[in-house]
Amino acid sequence: MNAEILEYNKLQTPADQEICNQLAAIIDKNLPNAENKIWHAHPVWFLDGNPVAGYSKLKDSVRLLFWSGQSFDEEKLLDEGSFKAAELRYTNAQQIDTQDLERWLKKAQEIQWDYKNLIKRKGILIRLK
Repeated sequence: MNAEILEYNKLQTPADQEICNQLAAIIDKNLPNAENKIWHAHPVWFLDGNPVAGYSKLKDSVRLLFWSGQSFDEEKLLDEGSFKAAELRYTNAQQIDTQDLERWLKKAQEIQWDYKNLIKRKGILIRLK
């Protein structure tokens, strides 16, 4: 895993650090071919240059984000923003359901919208998979 992500996790409170470390380990394990880095100040995993999953520290929680998550048809994931992203927020590590997360990560590989070329296409998203 990218050293910058490990450093990001270390900067969090102990409770949030536990959430971040668990998310990072599960995402890394289930997206072995993904590039991971700090992008817009948050850990993000990319497949072929396209962002698919990541997390960020919010004021009261850690937000797990799937860029194409609205297309996953998953009740627990809530719509985020005006594109196709969906999120789930955690306030403690015990809330992380590994089976759910692994299923969502599988869908993140199978269902992708082209965020990589969003600016080039002037805000129009095209489904890749």
